[in-house]
Amino acid sequence: MRHFSLERRDAAVVIRLESNDATNRLTRARVLALTAAIEDLQRESLPLVITGNDHFFSAGADLKEIAQLHGAAAYEFALMGQRLMNTVAAFPAPVVAAISGYCMGGGLDLALACHTRIAAPNAIFGHRGAALGIITGWGGTQRLPRLIGKARALQMFVAAEKLHAKQALACGLVAEVAADPVAAALAHIAAPRSAPVS
Repeated sequence: MRHFSLERRDAAVVIRLESNDATNRLTRARVLALTAAIEDLQRESLPLVITGNDHFFSAGADLKEIAQLHGAAAYEFALMGQRLMNTVAAFPAPVVAAISGYCMGGGLDLALACHTRIAAPNAIFGHRGAALGIITGWGGTQRLPRLIGKARALQMFVAAEKLHAKQALACGLVAEVAADPVAAALAHIAAPRSAPVS
């Protein structure tokens, strides 16, 4: 099964999540494959753009897999996801999430681990775990409050509130809303950075 594709564009690497049902769920196999690929790309230190398709960035972790986890296996699953998110967050070059459609649960954790997020107008963000009696173990509970504040983050985690692209922009979850988020992400990466103030 193909988990993602890699495309080199404009001195950057576009990682496009792919799945047979187009929801790009973060199955154990996909998480492991992504982690290995991103760790391998660290040697080149080229900027990354992580994206999905027009309707799904990612629907999050595979609930069928989660339902089968108990004890040590659940802990291992949490550590596996954390390794991916930490690998993305610590990547030595800029990592931009280019988000269209649904960005939910573990998919939102992945977007939060990226250094910048750019959304299409149809992007929808949510952490629906509370409605299912679960909560993320992949770092989202730490990263989301830092971006949008504790009160708004609690609404998303506890009340399972969804944010649309304009709301996400207003609260600081995304840096930009663009019709073509991949093109905008590549432009963001190519833009000259200001020199640090000494």
